[in-house]
Amino acid sequence: MTKSQTLGVLLAVVLTAGALPGRAADTVNVGQLVAQTGATAQVARVYGQGVADAISYFDAHGGINGRTVKLETVDYGYDPAKAIETYKRWADSLKPVAILGWGTADTEALVDHVSKDAVVFMSGSSSGHLTDPTGRSPWTEKPAPYNFFYGPSYSDGCRALVQWAAEQWKRTGTAARGSTFLGDLYRPKFVYMGDNHPYSNAPKAACTEYARDLGFEVLPPVRYALSPGDFSAQCESLKQSGANFAFLANTAESNVALLKACAEQGVSTQFLTNIYGWDEASAKLAGDAGNGLVWVLSTARWGDDVPGMATVRAVSRMSDPTGQEYRPAHYIRGVCSAFLVRDAMTAADKAGGVTGANIKKAFEEMRDHVPAGLAGVCLPSTWTPTDHRGTTTVMLFRNEYNYGTVAAQQIYQTRIPLRPDWLGW
Repeated sequence: MTKSQTLGVLLAVVLTAGALPGRAADTVNVGQLVAQTGATAQVARVYGQGVADAISYFDAHGGINGRTVKLETVDYGYDPAKAIETYKRWADSLKPVAILGWGTADTEALVDHVSKDAVVFMSGSSSGHLTDPTGRSPWTEKPAPYNFFYGPSYSDGCRALVQWAAEQWKRTGTAARGSTFLGDLYRPKFVYMGDNHPYSNAPKAACTEYARDLGFEVLPPVRYALSPGDFSAQCESLKQSGANFAFLANTAESNVALLKACAEQGVSTQFLTNIYGWDEASAKLAGDAGNGLVWVLSTARWGDDVPGMATVRAVSRMSDPTGQEYRPAHYIRGVCSAFLVRDAMTAADKAGGVTGANIKKAFEEMRDHVPAGLAGVCLPSTWTPTDHRGTTTVMLFRNEYNYGTVAAQQIYQTRIPLRPDWLGW
């Protein structure tokens, strides 16, 4: 072989290596599906900004072992059809090794696609249906080996709320109007409320079954739209039912409208909601109508005195150079999600290359993992090849509104059992 032929072979090898999936020369290709518009935009925009700022931050601090992330962001308007269309385009052009997504309907619709193409999908959705990587659970229609999310599932969040409600009921020893007398105790009434939508319905069966197990009388569900509207009829039904506890399965904007309507009608039910069902902006909008609501949180809050908050503040400066903007909990959740993907991609690079299969393997080798730089901010996460429930630790906060001042107090923390029969549910 001549000298020129040898050089030609070496050049071909280099070019081939640079063309590997997810490693176009010195970049790693990642897609981001955001819902800046649509029914969940109020909370989705915040989460999406956290993801985008986090990627900008770690790109500015070494990237993935020296390579930058080529991020393509698309607002899919909370429309599963547009999410699928975007994914198919990405599969032909961007060829991402990972996607940071958002909603339940679109994430679940893409499970088969990302599994077939070996693309890791880190979603904002915490649907329990995404936690079964092998398909062995009777609760899941199909395995989701490439799906991950940060924090407890919607189902475990709702279970924790029901658990708190049962303990609260026993402590108070009081009976609200309409409760059923059972021996020397009054049996509390629980109602599940939300839209007929994959997101709102995701934890419904798991949560209501657990409520029955804990002794609640479970009332017929009450439907209200994911988009804000006139919910006076729903509040009247709730009042007539005598429900002691109501779980709100919609996102914050819809919940604010419901709480205001119910306050006008004097509904005394204790309201509970999920991780996207409430935030700091909602507390201000709801005012006194939101006082006492209890909701799920999975991160430290902006300004908390924990080591990793300095990193969160530095991340925030990527889109707010002044450092003055307040960042709600959903933003910090987005930061945790993106940093977990960063850590998995970094580990994958060291173990053979940044491919979807290697990123998946890196996630499944994490044990009580907290992203580097975010100590005290993100909950420790553990994934295995047979179980994608990253954590079952749930923190509950109570909203407090006092003459225009909004505050939140942590009132409960629990670890939901990692029961095999609850996988994928």
